[in-house]
Amino acid sequence: MINAQRFSVSSGIKHLIVLAFVVLWTLPTAGLLVSSVRDADQLIVSGWWTALVATERNAAHRTGTADSQVEVDNQFRIDGEFFREDSGRTVVSWGTGGRNLDEFQAGDTWVQDDGSRLTVNEDGSYVWLSEQPFEHARGIRLFYIAAIPPRFTMANYERVLAAEGIGRAFVNSVTVTLPATFIPILIAAFAAYALSWMNFWGRSFFLAAIVGLLVVPLQMALIPVLSTYNWLGQTWVGSLGWEPRSYLGVWLAHTGFGLPLAVYLLRNYMAGLPREIMESARMDGATHFKIFITIVLPLSVPALASFAIFQFLWVWNDLLVAIVFLGQGEGRTVLTAQLRELLGSRGDNWEILTSGAFVTMIVPLLVFISMQRYFVRGMLAGSVKGG
Repeated sequence: MINAQRFSVSSGIKHLIVLAFVVLWTLPTAGLLVSSVRDADQLIVSGWWTALVATERNAAHRTGTADSQVEVDNQFRIDGEFFREDSGRTVVSWGTGGRNLDEFQAGDTWVQDDGSRLTVNEDGSYVWLSEQPFEHARGIRLFYIAAIPPRFTMANYERVLAAEGIGRAFVNSVTVTLPATFIPILIAAFAAYALSWMNFWGRSFFLAAIVGLLVVPLQMALIPVLSTYNWLGQTWVGSLGWEPRSYLGVWLAHTGFGLPLAVYLLRNYMAGLPREIMESARMDGATHFKIFITIVLPLSVPALASFAIFQFLWVWNDLLVAIVFLGQGEGRTVLTAQLRELLGSRGDNWEILTSGAFVTMIVPLLVFISMQRYFVRGMLAGSVKGG
């Protein structure tokens, strides 16, 4: 009985720890989702966790001039509105200077030295009354605190989807991602089979070199690879009439950077396949190519799918490699680069970054959901089996 209670308590603690990690892992994504549907003005002044409560923002407004006055019941009157549209905002307090925003409350009247009376209402409308005609050529500047109610909108998504070049950038991303995912899988599958089931000189050396390449950061290898790529483009590739900065270049770059992980993952998986099947196929006279096509590839679908998800996500979300090897311009900008341009040179339109992030997540999310049943199986098998 005591052991059962201890097991129950221990199991409950483990579940709570796992739940805490899940919450911490998904919290940034949830915050990004909430921010993507919030009003741009609210994003500037408050975080996503305040999305369900009203927020306050300081602002200023200049009243109308003497040209806008009207005479009503022997009084001269100037009317105006703090808010240009009916957004549900209300005035909390207001004042005549930026440091005394709480000088007056909404509905209070400010009696000036000349006897005129200025009243600011809660809805942002104001009335300025005077017994004598107004003569000022410039309005008075009023400062106020406005309460902004929670407001959710799809305007950020509309700006992203309706922006010029987004459709073309989406097609460019698909054009880059699909071959850059398929090519390394094809090459790595052949290499992994050779490292697993074929005996040749230097096999251990090649495997050690591949493992070593896994720890080389992309940023360190980028400059040497780019220099070699430019040299090839000016000599061999250029003589064939190919454009150095093209889809072919970015496909090769992603293939080179993705091959170490692909070969390592697939090799560990293929090395763990039953040896009896391979020996039976050889006794029946099957060649290595026949064994690879008819036996190894069908059995390696989980590992292939696992790497395909990793490679697809990495290439789809890539910005650095695409800019360096593909460049920018007409018909070349990928989706991530196009969203960066929408932000502006100084990040003035940063509120659309949240909605843009979810727009780019749609395709990877569909890929992951469609292939998730292979993902865990392939990763576990590739990490614990080896030969």
